[in-house]
Amino acid sequence: MKNQKYIQKDSQNQGNTIKNPEDWKTGDEPMTGAQSSYLHTLASEAHEGVEEELTKAEASKKIEELQKKTGRGEQ
Repeated sequence: MKNQKYIQKDSQNQGNTIKNPEDWKTGDEPMTGAQSSYLHTLASEAHEGVEEELTKAEASKKIEELQKKTGRGEQ
């Protein structure tokens, strides 16, 4: 789906902005512990493996993919 929405907290106005993970300033940093935990949960439910060295942006995309596959997340 080309028009996927990504939400990242906007620190200036404390609102939510829609931003693609590839555009995140910290997207190339290692995934967070929370992302890793949730990714492993989803991957287990989807009977898939998980790459351990994903960036925040890569993990976000994989989480969205697995949410769709498992029926979790926004519908």
